[in-house]
Amino acid sequence: MLANKIGVRSRRAMTSGLASLLLLAGVTATARGQTGPPPGSSLAGTARAQPYSSSDGVGTSDNYWRRVAIGFGISLFAHETAHVLTSLALGFHPYLALDHGRPTIFSGIDSQKYPHKQFLFSAAGLTTQDLINEAILDIPHSRGGAIERGILAGGIGTTLFYLTLGRNGSVSDIAFMARTSSLSKTQLSLIFGGVSAIQALRISQDSSYAHFFVGPTENGLGIGFRY
Repeated sequence: MLANKIGVRSRRAMTSGLASLLLLAGVTATARGQTGPPPGSSLAGTARAQPYSSSDGVGTSDNYWRRVAIGFGISLFAHETAHVLTSLALGFHPYLALDHGRPTIFSGIDSQKYPHKQFLFSAAGLTTQDLINEAILDIPHSRGGAIERGILAGGIGTTLFYLTLGRNGSVSDIAFMARTSSLSKTQLSLIFGGVSAIQALRISQDSSYAHFFVGPTENGLGIGFRY
């Protein structure tokens, strides 16, 4: 039987996802606020009421981006877990091995004998991330947390990766879906890309996610990712 491979190149996917997010965030910059109001000024009380004070320092910023990264990782983990659970639910035995030195999840499905089941396996990852993002955007709750932003960014970033750098890879989800269905890569790209585009639009119009890539620094706000 042919052991089919679905892309879980974790290091490459994370790097490409972050690169896509950087394109959305723009050039890294820092918006610095005033060092403090004049003594006795009425602004003094306002300054004390700011959510991030200079005493928070870089530690607050580091913690913020760490939580964003955790959310991003949760989204990627959900993607890969969906592949594994789908294969198991279909009665097969997925396993992790190396493909040219890269960690890869093998479906254990013969795509020539069971093309529909292989398609379900291939589509499970991106579909799960889309569903998670939709749940976050639809279910009423207190929005805008750092982990939540990371999850949303992870779903959209993974889709961008598979529509660009990972579109024609040997273990690409999009490529395998095209091989095992009547849909072309272009049609699949439009479907998944369209969903992510709508989600990005909804995020941009929700005030809870204003300044999506902004985190606290010791003197103001930092925009983008810091290295």
